[in-house]
Amino acid sequence: MRSLEAELEQARSLAVDDLADAIESIGFECTRCGACCTSHGDDHHTATVFPDEVRDLRDGDATGETTRGWRDVARPMPYGLSETGDGELEGETFEWALQTDGCGDCVFYEEDDAGVGACVAHDDRPLICQTYPFSVALAGTSQPMGDAVDEEGVVRAHECEGLGRDISRADAEAFARAVKERAVRELEEAIDVRDAYRPADPAPDEVVVHDSEGAKRDDGTLLEE
Repeated sequence: MRSLEAELEQARSLAVDDLADAIESIGFECTRCGACCTSHGDDHHTATVFPDEVRDLRDGDATGETTRGWRDVARPMPYGLSETGDGELEGETFEWALQTDGCGDCVFYEEDDAGVGACVAHDDRPLICQTYPFSVALAGTSQPMGDAVDEEGVVRAHECEGLGRDISRADAEAFARAVKERAVRELEEAIDVRDAYRPADPAPDEVVVHDSEGAKRDDGTLLEE
């Protein structure tokens, strides 16, 4: 198995033009269907968000709102956590997911009266949202919402009704730059999480989240604070 450091070097060496060629070949146009922002059956929407992205959304750079708390924006990634008898979560997990509403949809997703969806924090949306439905196939990078349905080189396309549509070269290049940035950031984050990890001993009904900045409570504050 290649090291994360080797994968990071590969991600940094990805050529934007080659990624754009692949994205242009696959084709994509957003139809604003909202499928990538909403729940699927009993599964709540799950999108990984980096700590600095949580702060950008919390501080309201795009929306003008400054009263959000950490938990208004993000929740502990549910994988690996246990559910208590009263329905709360406990245990240790890695990374954060965008917060969801009671229906399991992203809290930043809204539909107008015509049923057309939009992100109310569009300018501050995380890289995983900027790049969907595309990702790159490198170890240590995430493959969102299941297996790829199309691929070209290292570029993977995930289920979306907008695939296969014409895309301009400018838009393909914008996607390519974001896809490369996300691949690099995910690998940097994985390395930092690995290096910062120290086993925690959560109390009953307590969640500890390990991210690149250390072990945190579910409100985003560091355990040692």
